[in-house]
Parts: sequence; structure tokens; C-alpha cells
Amino acid sequence: MGPEGDSAGVRIGLSAVVMALEGRHAVVLTTGGEGEAALPFGPFDPAHDRTFELALRAFVTAQTGFRLGFVEQLYTFGDLARASPRATPGPDRMREVSVGYLALTRAAAETAGARWTPVFDIFPWEDRRTSDPALTDRIAAGLTAWAGAEPRRLARVQTLFALGPGLRWNEERVLDRYELLYEAGLVAEAARDRDEPAPAPLGRAMASDHRRILATGLGRLRSKLKYRPVLFDLAPETFTLFELQAAAEAVSGLTLHKQNFRRGVDRSGLAAPTGVMSATGGRPAELFRFAAPDPRQAPMGGLPLPTLR
Repeated sequence: MGPEGDSAGVRIGLSAVVMALEGRHAVVLTTGGEGEAALPFGPFDPAHDRTFELALRAFVTAQTGFRLGFVEQLYTFGDLARASPRATPGPDRMREVSVGYLALTRAAAETAGARWTPVFDIFPWEDRRTSDPALTDRIAAGLTAWAGAEPRRLARVQTLFALGPGLRWNEERVLDRYELLYEAGLVAEAARDRDEPAPAPLGRAMASDHRRILATGLGRLRSKLKYRPVLFDLAPETFTLFELQAAAEAVSGLTLHKQNFRRGVDRSGLAAPTGVMSATGGRPAELFRFAAPDPRQAPMGGLPLPTLR
């Protein structure tokens, strides 16, 4: 019987994608030192843990000192054909199944035993606000060489990374792009899982399957920006429209059209003026707050992401 059939059971692990904003950067709570970063992660003990979420909250606080607010389940990761998450060590070699959660916080507060890592240090290709021709050329060359003359591979490469004329970047497909880079062997995790020499760094590597889980969380958050008011879970209690746009750009990795973004915010009815002006050193601007609509009415929408052409 092969190694998959030798498994004596399944161990369930819980991973937390905790995201915040620092200045104009989206950051994620990570553990670990200067090597591979890791998401807060811990095992679920069916004999003692009443629910997944309670277990998640307990070990995140124990590992980092950070107390989670609202969380939502992302996805369950445990593909049989994939080397990560790796089987547990020891004679049992239990198959690892990881349940990911997404949490948002307004303050990237100092934590014990953890740090806030810029998301685009991990996924540099996902930040479209500034052009990095060397990075773009390297990814394009690596993926094109991997695709060869196979039409389906070439189509995936061109579509996901918008490499062909007239193709539009879809900011929500974070996981698809990471999976393509993994499949092509261009990220360190692929080499590690295949016991091959590591390629030149392409973003910061993460332990086990954690970069895949983070990609899922970032893609989910980007998608929700458009249909739920999740951006206000990251923005401060009061904010200028400039700060709100900067927050949307930090998550989406896009440069947004100022006037169209503000018109969209006004139409959404989600930002209410406070009548107070900002007291920063620059030109004063009006402060706004999140205007939660009546829950008895239609569900709350999101904010537009009108990009510059």
C-alpha cells in the first residue's frame, strides 16, 4: 500500500488569517523568526475543544497575545496529492487537514511572540499600485518557459497574470495565481515539498500550506470589498475619504480613480459625515464614520473599486 494508504487517521489543524492596516499597507499576523513565516496555527483536540472557533481563539491568544474579534471560516485544506500540509511526524503519520479562518482588526497592536508582516512582502506580484518590470518579466519568463507550447497552460498564464493584449487583471484571483506559481515550481514551497533546490526568492515563503491559506483569505477579502462593507472593519472609527481610499488600495493592490471612488462611496450611503475636520498637519479634511444601515432593510453592500485606466 502506498504512503497515502498508510495513514492511521486525520489530525485537524486550525489556521488564522488576521489582517489589519498599517499606513498604506495591508499586514497579516505571523509567527516565526527570520525564516519561513507562519500563520497562527494549532491543533483541534476533539476530546477537550468544544468548537473549532473557541479552540482557534484560545490558541491565537496564547501564541500571540492577540484577542480575535469577528472571524469567519475560509476553507478546509487537505488535498491528498499535495505535500502540504505535511503529515504529522512520528510513526502514525496522520494526514493533516487545516481549517482556515479570516479575521479583521482595526489596530495592528503589538503582540508577544508574533509580528505584523506586510501582505505584499509575501505576494509582491499582487501589488499593482507600482510597476516593477523586473518582477513582471521574471514571472512572465518563468511561467512561459513552464507552459511551453501547451495551449491550456499558456491560456492560464496569460489570463491570470494579464500578460496578453486586452486582458484585464482580476484582483480576486489571488489563490489561482499562487497555485499557478506553485505548479510551475517558481515559489519556494514547491521546491521544499518536492525536495528540490530552492529557486530564487519570489516573495516571502511560509510554513506548510500557509501561503496558500493566506492567498485564499486575501482573495476572499478583495471579493467582499465589493458586496459587503468589510473595509470599515479595517478603517479607523473616523476617517477621511482619502484614508478610506488608501485602505481600499492597500487591500486590493490597485490604484483607484479618486473622483469615481468618492462618488461610489456617496452612492453607497455607508459613510456619514461627522461635521468634524481632521487635525493633521496637512490641509484639513472632513472626517466620516461608518453609517450602518437599518438591518431590517436590504443587506448592506460594499464599495466600488474604480481603477485608473
